[in-house]
Amino acid sequence: MPLYHAPVKDSQFVLQAVVGLDKYANLPGFAEATPDMVAAILEAGGKFCEEVLAPLNLPGDIEGCTRHDDGSVSTPAGFKAAYDQFVEGGWGTLMAEPEWGGQGLPYVVGTAVQEYLSSANMAFAMYPGLSEGAQSAIAAVGSAEQQARWLPPMVQGRWTGTMNLTEPHCGTDLGLIRTRAVRNEDGSYAITGTKIFISAGEHDLAENIVHLVLAKTEGAPDTVKGISLFIVPKFLVNDDGSLGARNGVSCGSIEHKMGIHANSTCVMNYDGATGYMIGEEMKGLRAMFIMMNAARLGVGVQGLSQGEVAYQNAVAYARDRRQGRSLTGAKSPDDKADPIIVHPDVRRMLMDGRAFNEGARALILWGALQVDLSRKAATPEARELADDLIGLLTPVIKGYLTDKGYDIATTSQQVFGGHGYIREWGMEQFVRDARIAQIYEGTNGIQALDLVGRKLALNGGRGLRAWLALIQEALDGTTDPQLDTLKAGLTRALGDVQAATMWLMQNGLSNPDNAGAASTAYMHLMGITALGHMWLVMARASVEALAAGADDAAFYETKLITARYYAERYLPDTTALRKKLEAGSATMMAMPADAF
Repeated sequence: MPLYHAPVKDSQFVLQAVVGLDKYANLPGFAEATPDMVAAILEAGGKFCEEVLAPLNLPGDIEGCTRHDDGSVSTPAGFKAAYDQFVEGGWGTLMAEPEWGGQGLPYVVGTAVQEYLSSANMAFAMYPGLSEGAQSAIAAVGSAEQQARWLPPMVQGRWTGTMNLTEPHCGTDLGLIRTRAVRNEDGSYAITGTKIFISAGEHDLAENIVHLVLAKTEGAPDTVKGISLFIVPKFLVNDDGSLGARNGVSCGSIEHKMGIHANSTCVMNYDGATGYMIGEEMKGLRAMFIMMNAARLGVGVQGLSQGEVAYQNAVAYARDRRQGRSLTGAKSPDDKADPIIVHPDVRRMLMDGRAFNEGARALILWGALQVDLSRKAATPEARELADDLIGLLTPVIKGYLTDKGYDIATTSQQVFGGHGYIREWGMEQFVRDARIAQIYEGTNGIQALDLVGRKLALNGGRGLRAWLALIQEALDGTTDPQLDTLKAGLTRALGDVQAATMWLMQNGLSNPDNAGAASTAYMHLMGITALGHMWLVMARASVEALAAGADDAAFYETKLITARYYAERYLPDTTALRKKLEAGSATMMAMPADAF
């Protein structure tokens, strides 16, 4: 049975050394996030994930979800009881506003717990995760009446939420959607159409499911400009808040998919279902993107989460499995073979995972802080800066972290050799589950195009300039010679980002194919550099802690070793990515389509 241990100590280190949680005690919600409170939340959340959710991950994957003849869906054995414990523990209320029944804690604290949930059981974590995204959209664009009706039971966990975008004939190009909304006499709408790939579309965990559905009203332009957003509940809701009749929405089938088997990914059929417009008519895409941007950060967490749990299992296996002898002499002479962790190539795989996971955790929590500051910072200038930074880096967090998280999952599987290919060890599930994170909420190719085609130039490049300045400031403030290798590597990477950006400015506008051909390399270049920035901050904090005589010296010493590894083994890749980017699109686009 696979194992999982929540990295509580490392989360606390990041919240202190990178996020600097204590610096924001003057902001709403942060005052309650005292060190003792945060420690208690992380410890309790980690324990719930380790003891309740992780043991359900492998059997839930094997059993999957079951659709019944009446269109209802059952989740795997144990999921309903686990969800009830999740609700009873208040885990879905951490970040929600108190006026809706939430605890009002910072987004960054809730994000730390989200990592544990996803590592322990990614399929389970998607049920409340999607609901939180739906809540964010309703809170942002819903009327006061809609917020009062829908948000309290969703925050409490009695109801869950979904997002319904994709249709059989369209994915990213939402202008092609055919789902229609016809206005009823009472101001509601009759929604008709089919949506596919709807995660948590039907299940037995909650009393009601609140679907957020994109559709086009009568007479609306047949483009993205004609899309509106609607609340379509599974059960209609009476004026007193009680549940009424079953609505005209049903699960037609459950998708047969590669991974996340325990999450019900549904084909949803809307047959004149009653819906309520949320936000302005024909402004639905803007409203939905509020939910999608939150979801993209959550998917970045999924990339880290599968890399982390796969790495943990690989380490345990490498310590126990005995094969061959160390190249420098037997390390366990009383045994017939040494544990495979003595072999350099096994160490390479493990160190690759450790260096990525710890850097990604820091970037995600730092990014979550920017979400908090974009909403709650004391000045308009500070809110604008945070919004610029997280807007720029959202496609990087989603795209690079899920690409690399999948790589780490497969590399960790490789540590097991043939056993990694066998279901009972759990490694092949981590690989399968990690794969979807590169695809949904906008494929990683779309994330790269969004970064290069829109985010770089947004507000005259203000976000990019701010991010580059942050990294330069960190470099300028680093003087300890122990960090010279890391500092030199990050300086070179920063130069590669700047040179690549200039190349795009000079060559992307004149030939858009150049920008498209360069986009993924540029996204990865930025991702490696962003993690390098986080490693510099963490390494400086570790040097300072050791100089101050920290009790747990071994923790900080391993941080510095891992930082050096990142400098030696990850940061050099930015130069190769820059060279790929500067190759342009000519050769890539030269071959006729029918020659493939």
